[in-house]
Amino acid sequence: MKIFYNKTELSDHIDALKANDNTIGFVPTMGALHNGHLSLVNKGLSENDIIVVSIFVNPTQFDNQDDLVKYPRTLEADVALLKTVSDKTIIVYAPTVEDIYGDNIKSQSFTFDGLEHEMEGAFRDGHFDGVGTIVKRLLEIVKPDNAYFGEKDFQQLQIIKKLAELNHIPVKIIGCKIHRAEDGLAMSSRNTRLTPEHRTIAPFIYKTLKTAKTKFGTKSAKYVTEWVEKQFKKQPLLELEYFIIADIATLKPAKRKSTKKSYRAFIAVYAGDIRLIDNIALN
Repeated sequence: MKIFYNKTELSDHIDALKANDNTIGFVPTMGALHNGHLSLVNKGLSENDIIVVSIFVNPTQFDNQDDLVKYPRTLEADVALLKTVSDKTIIVYAPTVEDIYGDNIKSQSFTFDGLEHEMEGAFRDGHFDGVGTIVKRLLEIVKPDNAYFGEKDFQQLQIIKKLAELNHIPVKIIGCKIHRAEDGLAMSSRNTRLTPEHRTIAPFIYKTLKTAKTKFGTKSAKYVTEWVEKQFKKQPLLELEYFIIADIATLKPAKRKSTKKSYRAFIAVYAGDIRLIDNIALN
């Protein structure tokens, strides 16, 4: 498996692959890989000749510096896991912070037609400027034909689609369904940091989302939201940060249901000091 630590060497290699008519897929990650990441890689391999997987913990998208410090960095294990999928058609790009940012570790400022101000944007100051900065740079370095992102970060997915559109980046952004553990918990690198007690109760998040979806069929968004808030008040091990039912096009909270719109429920929950997010399509 080829591993690149330098963007120039990676870019030269990709140019040579493209000159031989290879299609390039891209899966950007922050490492600590799990089966959710592998599902993106497998999807990419089914649609491209080569997949580039970036492994980079991006400092500019963390509003909590303690979270940045504690974020797991497991490059050797990540590479070993990717090799179980393919040793020859996967390329790893594991840059240093300096290779990406030079000596200016700072986000660009972005506007994503208001998508950046909803939900995660309202609770994590500057987060989507950091996301936009790193994804734009990675897309410019890798120059993929297709890039794959999980729907667990659905707001991020919508923002990256807008990023590619506004910056005229010639790439197809493909959303992939949420990969879950058998008990329903959305797979996340942060799950490894959950205490056994919190890991046991964490599937309550998805269970509540599924019931909220059922209730949304006959009840208002306000009713469902208040019901969810009551459920979490009964769970001392989980702290609800937000539950929002939003129009998937604008990500703005739904005030009155319309049969002409598609809705999704979004949730953020603290299990101890670990922040978990999830979402579910409602109609």
